[in-house]
Amino acid sequence: MPGDEIEVPKELREFMLEGAEETFLGQKNGAKKQYRYGNLHIREYDEKFLLHTDKIDPRKDPIGHLVHDAPEILVGLACAIFGGSQVTKKILNNNSKKKSFASGLLSSIIIGYLGYSATKKIKNYWE
Repeated sequence: MPGDEIEVPKELREFMLEGAEETFLGQKNGAKKQYRYGNLHIREYDEKFLLHTDKIDPRKDPIGHLVHDAPEILVGLACAIFGGSQVTKKILNNNSKKKSFASGLLSSIIIGYLGYSATKKIKNYWE
């Protein structure tokens, strides 16, 4: 089932699937390296491997992967774009462009992170 992670201690077995590719796609969550083998996502830590399957391989369909496996990233981006643009519009009416850019950027980061965090918590609750 997607989302469930399996832990394989390195002391039990040091392994790597033949054909697994090291990748930057996916959240590392503190891992030293991460690999993909089809829909299998493998994170390597000092003492263990964590494995889970994704519904969609991000190398083949990045948008589908975001929609089905990582919607919190899409929500965070949407919140950042919408929230930042709204703050920038309000400040532009009252202040200089330089100040509105800095405020818009800062608000985008904060609002985007809040949207991402809230969606991640909701997603974890439902799984």
